[in-house]
Amino acid sequence: MIGLSIVAVGTSLPELASSVLAAFRKEHDIALGNIIGSNLFNTLAVVGVAGLIQPLQIGWDLIAQDVLVMSALTLSLFIVGYGFRGPGRINRYEGAFLLACYVFYTIHLLTHQT
Repeated sequence: MIGLSIVAVGTSLPELASSVLAAFRKEHDIALGNIIGSNLFNTLAVVGVAGLIQPLQIGWDLIAQDVLVMSALTLSLFIVGYGFRGPGRINRYEGAFLLACYVFYTIHLLTHQT
């Protein structure tokens, strides 16, 4: 739970700051590339290196829950990002929706931990 909340937010703050700054400067490609690149690196390289050092034991119930939620959120990000107003536009309401999904999922994980 500490890794999910404090460490994840703390390590993502530099990406958040650079993405917000890029968005204010109307450099949306940099903001999106920073987010996607950071997530890919964290998912593939960090977990891969950790798995090389010590094999990870993950329960199937956790995988099923997280894969379902992350797949749904990835699909919603694609739909929001592609949009109906034209490709590449995420407005404040859609951004607030994605942020609310993160907050509610984090709260759900914190309140339903085993």
